[in-house]
Amino acid sequence: MERILVLGPCGSGKSTLAVKLGDKLGLPVIHLDKEYWRPGWQEPPADEWCARVEELIAHPRWVMDGNYGGTLPRRFERAQLVVYLDYPRRVFFPRMIWRLLTNFGRARPDMATGCPERFDPEFWRYTWRYRIDVEPRRVRQMEAAQIPVIRLRSPRETEAWLGQAVSPAGFRFAEPG
Repeated sequence: MERILVLGPCGSGKSTLAVKLGDKLGLPVIHLDKEYWRPGWQEPPADEWCARVEELIAHPRWVMDGNYGGTLPRRFERAQLVVYLDYPRRVFFPRMIWRLLTNFGRARPDMATGCPERFDPEFWRYTWRYRIDVEPRRVRQMEAAQIPVIRLRSPRETEAWLGQAVSPAGFRFAEPG
C-alpha cells in the first residue's frame, strides 16, 4: 500500500490522519486543499486543476487527503486503499468550530498560502449537510470503484486502527474491530 486516499467530512481530521499515516509508513503527504486553492481563496480553472491532480496521482507513493469529488474517479484508479472517516456530525462539526476559532485569520499548515481561515456560510452549509448531500454519493463512488475501504466511525476507532492495524515493518491493513 503506497497510495492511500483519506476521505471524510470537513473537520473529521483527514489532514491529521494523512500526516500520521505518512509518518508511520514513510509516505509523502499531499493535502489537496493546499494544491487546489490560490491566494485569496481563488479557485483554479477546471482544466488546470485536473492536470494538477494527474501530476499528483502519477507519483509512485503518497497519502492524499481531500474530497474534491470531481477528481475522485481518477484518484480511485491510482489509489490502493481508501481510509474513510465516517464520523457523525456531533464529532466533525464542533471540530470545524474549533478550527475556525483557533486559526481565524491564519492559513493552516494543510492549506494554501494566502488562504486564511475564515467564516464562509456556504462552506459551513456544505459541512452541515455533508451526511445528507455528499456522503451517499461518496459511498456509491467508493463502491463503484471497487477499491478497498477502511471505514472508521469515531476518532477512538481511528486511533486504535492507526496504532494496531498499520505496522511500520509491513503493511497489515484490516478493518477495525
